Amino acid sequence: MKNIRYTSIEGNSLKFLGLLGVFGFFILLGFLAFLKMEHEGHWITGMNNQVIWGMPHIFAIFLIVAASGALNVASIASVFNKSFYKPLAKLSAVLSLALLAGGLAVLLLDLGRPDRLIVAITYYNFKSIFAWNIILYTGFFGIVGIYLWTMLDWQVEKYKRIAGTAAFIWRLILTTGTGSIFGFLVARSAYDAAIMAPMFVIMSFSFGLAIYILVLLASYRWTGRELGDVVITRLKNLLGVFIAATLYFSLVYHLTNLYATEHHGIEAFVLMKGGIITNMYWLGQIILGTLIPLALIYCPRPAKSNTMAVVASVLVILGGLASLYVILIGGQSYPMTLVPGYEASSTFADGAITVYSPSIWEFMLGMGGVAIALVIVTLAMKIFRLLPDSLSDKIADPHKS
Repeated sequence: MKNIRYTSIEGNSLKFLGLLGVFGFFILLGFLAFLKMEHEGHWITGMNNQVIWGMPHIFAIFLIVAASGALNVASIASVFNKSFYKPLAKLSAVLSLALLAGGLAVLLLDLGRPDRLIVAITYYNFKSIFAWNIILYTGFFGIVGIYLWTMLDWQVEKYKRIAGTAAFIWRLILTTGTGSIFGFLVARSAYDAAIMAPMFVIMSFSFGLAIYILVLLASYRWTGRELGDVVITRLKNLLGVFIAATLYFSLVYHLTNLYATEHHGIEAFVLMKGGIITNMYWLGQIILGTLIPLALIYCPRPAKSNTMAVVASVLVILGGLASLYVILIGGQSYPMTLVPGYEASSTFADGAITVYSPSIWEFMLGMGGVAIALVIVTLAMKIFRLLPDSLSDKIADPHKS
């Protein structure tokens, strides 16, 4: 592993330019959606007075959470000193920064008044978890940027483990802060749970690693480099552990709510009577996003195929979006308890379940954020030496017979 040679990609072919063109097209669509929503107002979206966080927030939070998880490979290499993962660490750090940039771009452009970010940067309300997240996001860029510097510059390489440890701690705090946004919202029955913070941490591991596997496979296949089964098998098995852990936290969350009488209403809504929310939970999150990927990863025959790793990773990503849809949209659609012990109703939709139908503008903005992240990763591969020339089985695991 010590003799691995890193190189950048040439990026002069028509296929490379075409790939950038595709990403640029989605970025343009996202920008047009932003202009449309900025000019017309958010009434053209599916959002309303009850559901104020729609599809753009689902994309944004998914990318932000996945950014933390994408750094997991680099953390295993530096913090836990696992030499097997060290050739994969540079791409891991770049991908995490790119995903966070894409997620924050969507979040910023969905605010309606992006210029108000200046207020959030210059004035802090330390009682607000949102204000804390501004610090966490900017700190993540700085710390992971320094960590990446120690991996790219041999003159500061001796500080890599220190920087990696700082990045590891900071990303755990960042994802805890993101999960705490929901855990601290006591007015919503679907939130108001301390388990939200650790559940988002383990969700980040699953989402981030799934994206990393897809980017790694695409990078090696499209550049003609050799990527052995040993690397993919190791990452795939690790992904399976994270998927199972995410399922465990989800079960604990729902069982805890079912134990408390005050949460029986929201649990019945999500698990049985929520329509699209119920379908998203059982079909999207549990079946497509959890059970099928676990079967693909651990079943003896298909587990050896890289195709199965791709399918499992794609399903984890789709299941992750479905789980965030259930958390965000389901949590807002269910009416708040205005007077405990009583039912409340009014002409302002108090006590009524809200129907939310996302518009095309919201999807365009969300996909624009995804494209921004992918463009950053693609250009970084051209500028920096992120990828080993080869990660064949003989190089990745010399002791493998």
